[in-house]
Amino acid sequence: MVEKVKIGKTDVMATPIGLGTNAVGGHNLFPDLGDHVGVQIVKTALNHGVNFLDTAYAYGFGRSEELIGQAIQDYDRKKIVIATKAAQTPGHPDRLDNSPEFLKQAVEDALKRLDTNYIDIFYIHFPDGKTPLNEAVKALDEKRKEGKIKAIGLSNVNLQQIKEANQDGLVDIVENQYSLLHREAEKELMPYLRANQISFVPYFPLASGLLTGKYSETVSFASDDIRHMNPDFRGDRFTQIVQQVQKIQPIADKYHATIAQIVLAWYIKNSDVTVVIPGAKQVKQVEANSEA
Repeated sequence: MVEKVKIGKTDVMATPIGLGTNAVGGHNLFPDLGDHVGVQIVKTALNHGVNFLDTAYAYGFGRSEELIGQAIQDYDRKKIVIATKAAQTPGHPDRLDNSPEFLKQAVEDALKRLDTNYIDIFYIHFPDGKTPLNEAVKALDEKRKEGKIKAIGLSNVNLQQIKEANQDGLVDIVENQYSLLHREAEKELMPYLRANQISFVPYFPLASGLLTGKYSETVSFASDDIRHMNPDFRGDRFTQIVQQVQKIQPIADKYHATIAQIVLAWYIKNSDVTVVIPGAKQVKQVEANSEA
């Protein structure tokens, strides 16, 4: 039985490994996704003891939330931790909104798509650059008091923005990019989160597949794939990463594991990482990740 971890100062308890669902219904992010496979991926995670599902309105503009809502109907809702996010304006995904009115409506809309009566964690997906973040957080705190959400989160934020949002001590969790390839968060962000009992969830923990060891030569992606413009996949940077990742192989061999499982286990062992959320496009990837 996997020991669960506490989210911030709340009573939300999650497994230390979750499922990132940007490839579940995220047709705007990846080509050739099947909705039926997305539902199966979610169910496979739950069947393998993973209780933390990370989604967002931006993943398929609500489609990921809808598929998760379908997938969880045969499970005990109280044993599942659902995290979702909002900031993109429906119909205008490049327009961000953190206004209290928008966020409160976004919670209600997400509840309908997820077909549930509460959301465990609700994140402000991106700062809009104009709404004071402490006011945005207070709006979410109203929804928490109504029982609609249990924990308040921020995503894609720097330390100054976190401090602004957390003026009243209401922030429970932060989700930012962090991986073995991108470790800037260790310098100042993680110490602040630790001191303020704020949980941390890294996104892209496997660096879009680079930290799985599956790449050995230069690759290219379709223009509608989120990896298409990623500098980690280009030139000398890519070559250097591939060489570094191969150094993990002897450790993986020693423990009869894959490179990806060793990398995920490294995050789980890190006391500054609360939940790690590798994504998956195939059922077998979920099964392998759950072994980490």
